Amino acid sequence: MRRMTPYTDASGYAGHADQVFTPRHEEEVAEILTRAAREGVSVTVMGALTGLAGGAVPKGGWAISMANFKRLDVSDGAARVGPGTLLRDVQQAATASGQFYAPDPTENTSSIGGNIAANASGSRSFMFGATRRHVRALRVVTMDGRIVEHRRGEAVDFEVPKIPLPNVRKFSCGYQLEPGMDYCDLFIGSEGTLGVVTEAELGLLPAPGEILGGVVFFPDEESALEAVDRWRPTPGLRLLEFLDSRSIKLMELPYGAAVLIELEGDAELDMKGALESESWFGSSASDREKFRLFRHRLPEKIHAHLRKLGLVVIATDYAVPLEKNREMLNIYREVLSDNFEDRFVMFGHIGDAHVHTELLPKDQEEWDRSPRVIAELARKVVELGGTVGAEHGLGKRKAHLLNYQYGPEHIAAMRAVKARFDPAGLLGRGTLFA
Repeated sequence: MRRMTPYTDASGYAGHADQVFTPRHEEEVAEILTRAAREGVSVTVMGALTGLAGGAVPKGGWAISMANFKRLDVSDGAARVGPGTLLRDVQQAATASGQFYAPDPTENTSSIGGNIAANASGSRSFMFGATRRHVRALRVVTMDGRIVEHRRGEAVDFEVPKIPLPNVRKFSCGYQLEPGMDYCDLFIGSEGTLGVVTEAELGLLPAPGEILGGVVFFPDEESALEAVDRWRPTPGLRLLEFLDSRSIKLMELPYGAAVLIELEGDAELDMKGALESESWFGSSASDREKFRLFRHRLPEKIHAHLRKLGLVVIATDYAVPLEKNREMLNIYREVLSDNFEDRFVMFGHIGDAHVHTELLPKDQEEWDRSPRVIAELARKVVELGGTVGAEHGLGKRKAHLLNYQYGPEHIAAMRAVKARFDPAGLLGRGTLFA
């Protein structure tokens, strides 16, 4: 246990904890939570701190690090995993057993607990969906010290209303409430505000056959977007990612755009408009890892630029219905160009109409302007039927965006559910509910 310990997540969002606990058993977690409830102290649950929304960053009070919860037992079709276990370790263990864990958030040093908290997804969610789809059971400790295990199919035993969901393929924006909902689904995506996950059972899939991976370059963005529209319905396509012209320029490559793919099976992609001879293709696991690292270098470059300026990362995590994808990209270009000229990038999960934007402000003045611009984009996303939180969660940094997504009656319903598990509002204070 330490005092006044500072913490920062991957976005640069900083906070501190008055006391930090590193329990080894769930009984210790229960003891910490009951004591916090008794003394009225706020509690933040921390994982690997790779997030971008500040949900795992404490703002005073106590913090519970789940780093010691690293169980990893792989069986046929499933794995029992502690929340402190890293995603890459689960993926490697599954591969070693001849199986496959599908969720692949870009940062594979993230913790499984953090993935569950935000319903994280990543690029292969295009075929396999988000973390939610792959969780079979959860062990959870609640603020009153109860230790419970909920399995798939176990319905909540209290009344909840139906919260309207946008017509998007990825969603991480508040509690997905509906009558008779699954208990696991209540905790997944709740960002550590309802209970502390101490163990999860994850579903594993059979290892896939041969996979073709590639980074396909294009002379301009329009050619790339036309290819995306042609390729999206292709059988066996499990990854479809986009890098805009500014992203490619930042990566110091002489092209106009790029689309990353992974394809299982025998289907072929129409390469019309692509710079096929200059593109990169490979069918080995090492090739796919190189392509993943290539894509990951983009946010790393952006975050390094912002750290040099002493600024926090400014990124959107918005998604829209598939048919609104082009319209939203045009809005991004127009609004961001008007405010930041060419100092922004658009990249990410275009297969799910979930393209991130990140800003590269030249100075503090531009950074100070960004919240207004990000809010303007949030309003437009919701007008198009989209979501302001697709895979990162809202955390503390973006908690105000919940009011763009939902009306007061829906937020009140979420708060009522939280009050059932955490009457004093101590767990994850400031996360989701600003």
